[in-house]
Amino acid sequence: MRWFWFDRFTEFESGSHATSVKNVSLAEEQVHDHFPGAGTMPNSLILEGLAQTSGMLVAEYYDFQERVILAKVPRLRFHLRAVPGDTLIYRAKIDSIEESGARVSVTSHRGEELQAEAEIIFAHLDRHAEQRQLFEPNDFAKLLRTFGVFEVGRKPDGSRIRMPAHLAEAEARYRSQAQA
Repeated sequence: MRWFWFDRFTEFESGSHATSVKNVSLAEEQVHDHFPGAGTMPNSLILEGLAQTSGMLVAEYYDFQERVILAKVPRLRFHLRAVPGDTLIYRAKIDSIEESGARVSVTSHRGEELQAEAEIIFAHLDRHAEQRQLFEPNDFAKLLRTFGVFEVGRKPDGSRIRMPAHLAEAEARYRSQAQA
């Protein structure tokens, strides 16, 4: 089972920035377990949502061909708690990106208030780690569609981000196998 700590992208510009939304709900078990009697979204899971938003942005830059992992969080500060009923807006901006990884600045806002801010460094796994897939390509393609990457995603020239060929081929293979 995989856990995702944001719900959907509302903005996504390749190689530049992305915005996603996380609705904190009473239905989430971790809200009740973190501080019993005072439902709170754990800061560690907010950081994970910030990292997932940023990581998708970094991964898209290389057409989702590189395996992107969180390497370091050199700066992180939480200003406010997140409680059930809050909608958190995660904003990620790529500061630098290169073959070995990327540096991203990211914030979380609750309404107009700054809830958290961080700097995250990502690394690309080396070629020796390629034997183990993190996701089945068809499942990953469905996940990207669920997050709305291709609905809101744009390239720097304003054209739409399209499903990468290797993921589109995986979807087509899956559909043909399901029909057989």
